[in-house]
Amino acid sequence: MPNYLVTIYRDESTFTQQQGTAVSAPYRAFMQRHAGSLRGGAGLEPASTATSIRSDGNGGYAVTDGPFAESKEVLGGYYVIEAADLDEALAIAKEVPAPFGGVEVRPIRVLS
Repeated sequence: MPNYLVTIYRDESTFTQQQGTAVSAPYRAFMQRHAGSLRGGAGLEPASTATSIRSDGNGGYAVTDGPFAESKEVLGGYYVIEAADLDEALAIAKEVPAPFGGVEVRPIRVLS
């Protein structure tokens, strides 16, 4: 079966620790309901802890503090799920408790 990456986005400028605590139980319930489909996942530290690496085009790299792209909503966590098809993956992703942002679903490319 194919695997899908479900990325969870939120606006960190308005997200509080209390909100994080409030959604802990819904996330645990989501993970219990979909334990058979979940292949991994984790919450991420704030975007301020990110480090980005880009090729400089000359064989070297530019390393900078911060996320790859600046935006209002940043990546807050992810799940890797196994689903029969995109429709099933979307049905599972719709249940991710992301009240302070949204989720994105992408098929994971299988390299041969």
